[in-house]
Order: sequence, then C-alpha cells, then structure tokens
Amino acid sequence: MEVWQVLILAVVQGLTEFLPVSSSGHLVIGAACLGVDREALDVAEVTIALHVGTLLAILVYYARRIGRVLTRDRRVIGLLIVGTLPAVVVGVPIELFFEKWLESPAIAGILLLLTGSLLLGLNRLSVRAKRTEEASWQDAVWIGVFQAAAVLPGLSRSGSTIFAGTWRGLVPGEAATFSFLLAVPAIAGAAVLKGASMWAKGAAPTTPWGTLAAGIAVSFVVGLVALAWLVRWVALGRLGWFAWWCFAVGLAVLASLAR
Repeated sequence: MEVWQVLILAVVQGLTEFLPVSSSGHLVIGAACLGVDREALDVAEVTIALHVGTLLAILVYYARRIGRVLTRDRRVIGLLIVGTLPAVVVGVPIELFFEKWLESPAIAGILLLLTGSLLLGLNRLSVRAKRTEEASWQDAVWIGVFQAAAVLPGLSRSGSTIFAGTWRGLVPGEAATFSFLLAVPAIAGAAVLKGASMWAKGAAPTTPWGTLAAGIAVSFVVGLVALAWLVRWVALGRLGWFAWWCFAVGLAVLASLAR
C-alpha cells in the first residue's frame, strides 16, 4: 500500500471506530474505493496498526476512569470480563472461519441500514439513572452480545453497545463509557488474533515501520477527537443524527453492487 492510502484509511479508522457508523464497514468500503486488495498481507498489517492507534486513544481519553476501575470500582473489571465473553464465543469463530463475511461490501451495506435503525431507536428508549458500577451481570452479557455481533462490517460497535447499554437502563453517558471500556479488550484481542494468524502463516512484515507508525499516529489523533465528539453528542442526545449517514452510505453501497 502507498503511504497516502494508509493515511486515508487511518483517518477513516480514527473517525469511524468511535462515531456510530461502523469502522469495519467503512474500511471495507474505503479499501474498495481506493482499489486496495483486502487479501494482501500489507492490508492486514495496516489494519492492526490502525486499531492500535484507536486503542491508544481510548486509553488516553479514559485514563482517569480506568485508574478508578483498577483501584476503587473493581467490580467493573468483572463486568468487562463477562461482557467480553460473547465476543470470544461468537466473534473469534467468525474471524477465523468466516473471514469472507468481514470483507463483504454487501454485508456492510445491509448492516449499515441496521445500524441506522438502532441509532434512531435510541431516542425511543426510556432513560434511567443506572451507573456503570450498578450494572448487573445480565446487563454486561447483553451489551457483550451486541458487541460480538458488531464484528460484522456495517454494524457499528459503538452504536450497538451504546444502544444495548441504554436499553438495559444505563445513563447514556455511562452506556458510552462502558462501551469504550469494553472496547479495550475487544480491540486488543482482535489485533492479537490477527497478528497471531499472520505469524502462524509465517508471514513477514512487508510494510515499512515508518508507514505503520504514521498510520498509528493519525488514527490516534483523529480517534481522540472523534471520541470527544461522540461523548459530547451522547450527552446532547444527538446520536440519531448519524443514522442518516448510515442509511445514505448503506443504500449507496447496495445500489452500486446492484448495477
């Protein structure tokens, strides 16, 4: 991949990992628009690097909250473990055995329409005052199920997990916090899984380290801005606005495939 292609995908990853429009779906669509061969080795390397960038953005933005979880609110650690299990049970087999699904623009287009529907549905949910520390084990499992489903392109991880958290009674801001804390093991695990798969195949890195570092830096900075933007819009109850983008992109992709 050319450096400019990596940087464009880094911007796409940084924005869409946190904004509820599906990073995986937009990366699949973006790669197709750029003429990038999604099965090439360097694409896997770049994908891992870009996810490292957005993972760092979460760790920096939520550093204080993570510190509280590790010192005072340790029950949340158990909730995060329980919430991660569905991704292990469902998400890992999909990553290993149904990889073609993850590269399908058609699936991305269809599931973007579902993401848009979930975002519009957020405004219809009754808002309660439950904080993350008060969530039940059942709440964590349900949110984890929505996260596991979001391994498919087009289904937004942030949008679906914030929807699930709000549906289960969390304050929207707390639903967003739990969503992104839950993203830490999910993103890290996915990166490790992809890296281990490449290592098992005996593949040596082909992308220059400088290019990967540039991709990480761009996805980190853009991701940090996007994360702050999303948290503010959650507080203002504006996530439904992103639904129209999901509908537009999803319909555009399906229309282009139908020609």
